[in-house]
Amino acid sequence: MESYEQDFYAWTRRTAELLRAGRFETADIAHVAEEIEDMGRRDLRELNRRVQVLIAHLLKWQLQPDRRTRSWRSTIATQRLELEGLLSQSPSLRRKLVQGLAANYRGAVKRALIESGLPEDRVPTACPYRVEDVLDEDFLP
Repeated sequence: MESYEQDFYAWTRRTAELLRAGRFETADIAHVAEEIEDMGRRDLRELNRRVQVLIAHLLKWQLQPDRRTRSWRSTIATQRLELEGLLSQSPSLRRKLVQGLAANYRGAVKRALIESGLPEDRVPTACPYRVEDVLDEDFLP
């Protein structure tokens, strides 16, 4: 049997076969548990990344009305749709969204400043949007 370190893909296929066959004593349970935890962390990273991109675009939309583009609007809509899908698959991530709003806002501000060239003093120090606003497909600041 291919080991976890030698050939990850082969390991996943073989381990899935063992688990389906109920051969738990033969399966590499320690690495299975590690991979399951990694899947959860990956979803949380995706949630945070998408929220930061979305908030950065909401800030640019709000603070640069003369530079609004369909591309910005498209990015806002796309991130919301992807977040909706992620939250429907893992509803418990909604708590993480609320808990991480301030940290994600700081990341979004960094993105928005780099992308827009806005002076830092034009950007609110605290997130001006509620989680409900961020996720609301009709909300534009």
